[in-house]
Amino acid sequence: MTALALTSIGSPHAKRTVTDRLEVLQALIHAPDFDPLFRPDAIRIPSAHAAYGWSCRVPDCGRSKMTGKQFCHVHDGEWLAWLKNGGHIGDFLQTAKPLMSVRWLVAQSCFLCPDVPAKGQEGMCYLHTARWISYRKIRRDKGRQAEFQTWLATQKPFPGFGKCQVVPCPSVADHPLGLCRQHHHRYVTAGRPGGAALAPDWTPRDLEQGDLPVVTYTDEAAFRSWCATTRPVSRMNELSLLGLRPLVKAEIKWTMFRYTQRPDDGRKWSVSWLQHVADECREQNVNSLADFDLAKARPHTGHIVKVMLGYLRHIYFTRKDTKDAGFIDTEFYGVRIRDRGTVVDLSAVTQRWLRDLLWDLLDTRLTAAPPRSNSTLTRPRRGCVELSAFLEAQAPDGGHDPRLLAKDHAVDFVNDQRHRKQHGLKSLGLYENGSRFEQRPVTKSTLATTFSGARDVLRTALESGDAERLGLAREFIIAIPLSTAKPGRRRPFPDDVARALANGDNLRRLEDFDPDDRGIRDIWEALVFTGRRGREVSSVRLECISKLNGIPLFWHDQTKVGNFDQAIRIPERLYERIQRRQTLTVSRFVQHHGRPPTSQERRELALFPRRSANAGGKHSVTHSWFGCCFRDWVDTLDLGHYVAHQARHTLATNLLRNGANLTHVKRYLGQVSERMAEHYVHLASTDPRLEDALNAVWVAGPGASEPGLLLSGSEPMTREQAEALAIDLTRRSTPAEGGFCTFQPVVDGGACPWNMDCHNCDKFVLSGADLVYWYRKREQWRALAERAPDGATADYLHQAFEPTARAIDGLERALSAVGLLDEALALDLRRPQDYFGRVWATAFRAHELARHEDTDVLHEDDGTEAS
Repeated sequence: MTALALTSIGSPHAKRTVTDRLEVLQALIHAPDFDPLFRPDAIRIPSAHAAYGWSCRVPDCGRSKMTGKQFCHVHDGEWLAWLKNGGHIGDFLQTAKPLMSVRWLVAQSCFLCPDVPAKGQEGMCYLHTARWISYRKIRRDKGRQAEFQTWLATQKPFPGFGKCQVVPCPSVADHPLGLCRQHHHRYVTAGRPGGAALAPDWTPRDLEQGDLPVVTYTDEAAFRSWCATTRPVSRMNELSLLGLRPLVKAEIKWTMFRYTQRPDDGRKWSVSWLQHVADECREQNVNSLADFDLAKARPHTGHIVKVMLGYLRHIYFTRKDTKDAGFIDTEFYGVRIRDRGTVVDLSAVTQRWLRDLLWDLLDTRLTAAPPRSNSTLTRPRRGCVELSAFLEAQAPDGGHDPRLLAKDHAVDFVNDQRHRKQHGLKSLGLYENGSRFEQRPVTKSTLATTFSGARDVLRTALESGDAERLGLAREFIIAIPLSTAKPGRRRPFPDDVARALANGDNLRRLEDFDPDDRGIRDIWEALVFTGRRGREVSSVRLECISKLNGIPLFWHDQTKVGNFDQAIRIPERLYERIQRRQTLTVSRFVQHHGRPPTSQERRELALFPRRSANAGGKHSVTHSWFGCCFRDWVDTLDLGHYVAHQARHTLATNLLRNGANLTHVKRYLGQVSERMAEHYVHLASTDPRLEDALNAVWVAGPGASEPGLLLSGSEPMTREQAEALAIDLTRRSTPAEGGFCTFQPVVDGGACPWNMDCHNCDKFVLSGADLVYWYRKREQWRALAERAPDGATADYLHQAFEPTARAIDGLERALSAVGLLDEALALDLRRPQDYFGRVWATAFRAHELARHEDTDVLHEDDGTEAS
């Protein structure tokens, strides 16, 4: 699979594109603020470099650290043992003894031959070393002692052999074949490809005369091929970009520098990993990192290339350029969505007109109202990918000409998707699954996502006029239906499951799934006590608890954008457990840094820090990690399939059972609306109080703490009087403007004998859901009266509306008596499914309400409402 978003290098204008990009990068590389360290083709990294340093962390240790570690092999073992015993890094660094290097990372020159590297620790090239060993052996066989200084005075320097002939190797050759010591060994091990050899009569003495040896080959082309394809020697202190094409070489240089500019989050690119990137680019013979085949790369190599491509994307493209390139990058809009990358690949939508409509929709949403969830981007994309694949296979011209598309093509697409869902067939489009792209079965959920996503894009084009400009038929657009899938909801934990998940022995077994003690049990208990969403607990900061007037509070993020500014009350038991977790987190920080965190660091530290790539301790464990561990734990308990989020439903249900109303549940759970709070309520058929609350209003929930606000100069009627007037509209009624008609022939479908003069008919009733409608009517009549040309006309209008005004007043007092006034005022536009709610089903005859205005019934002397 070719790397995403830079694939335009493979276009017909590739030469011009490569040249332009190379010029841009070369200008950046030669800019004054570019670190000159990264300009050479052989980049030599200082041992203590901030981003790519390779020396062991123990002071004065001459050895290089292990890949992905902070110590050399010996000190890493000592540190792990020290850490296991509870020691911290400060004491270890003071007690650890530095070690001497066992080899040269940078070969020194032979002190006899300035142009030839020394071998090992002897300080001489391999030819002089061999001579000294031979001389010493001869002297020993003769029973004489070999004097090194005496022998040294008789030696002459050898001329240099030039650079190693292995193309990517930056080392100097120290063998007459033109190879460095390591590559000469590799050449022999490989069976001497090409048969390169020295003349049989050649001896090192010939070098003393300045004559370089003649090299013969059995197949020189094979030898040159071996030199071109052999990898350089991997070193922690040196990166070789030799042999790479100019553009990819410049890309690696610039991205290495760009990587040093990011905030330090503990993630390090090892020089040996970067060498793998360069070697694989050389072996794939790529012009650019855009041509790099990620499927053939090692995992860490592929990850580095993806990050590099992300850096290059903002150099090569502007926001508008991404439209032609077939992707959209949220980072161009300053938007980052949690748990996903910044790039949305649109290249699977093969019809350019459809892809442009999709890009325009995403561009508008990212600009106007940046989304917080992934579905805002993926839902339209999925709908367009499926539609594109269908049109490519079934429509005229593969769907590339929108003028050829008709209603039948959209109907066929809808039928095909429903057929796939019904029979469990796979989707038409390809979707990313890790590093692979695959087809997935069509389900009820994905079917709804496909329809809603495609409809959203096409309807937007219809409203904006783009569809007309493209020649896309309106019938094609409106044939795609609305989403029919209804969101499901989890059930609360049954009593036996809840007891098992709170059992002390079982909780200790949960800790076994957290060998690094990252806090899985603490997260679970916090979810049970607080009813928070999983990420709201797993992502909290170290300073997440406090006491206000002696009340323990838990501070978390309900915004999903990192604002830890919401607090709820928690029990003392959970407060103490989090305190112990804070102590452990701080001790780990001290272990790795040798000092306690500063006040600023404490505010940024995660309470539950993840284990890897987290030197600063700011990154929390992921919710997916917690979910996997929780699922494995539940499986061992043999309870069935349950997820942690059901704790939130259980808490909401328990709140309702213990007397809370939906307003309380909404505020405690941090819901946006009481409709969402209802999503977590599961007691409508068993708890009378909850049943009353849910049947009272469809969207708002039960009454506030002071239901039934009183009007000036009026008193509420008794509950018995209000219930006597109430009509059960769920039996025999039909909706009308501002209320309901209860005349039986009309309900059965017959014609109205009063010419539908509803507002003057005694068969017309007012429902609590119509109160806002009549409020607006009253304001409308008042405005007309105020604008009347004379007082007589104004009086006439007031008198004409007087019966309706008395009906409205009676409706207010009736709703107040049954505790539904606030809920009725909160309703706005009604929908058919609302007719079965209690506010809809509780109605009163208009003429009876108007007549009741004159009865002036008092409930009690103190004015309190009926119970």
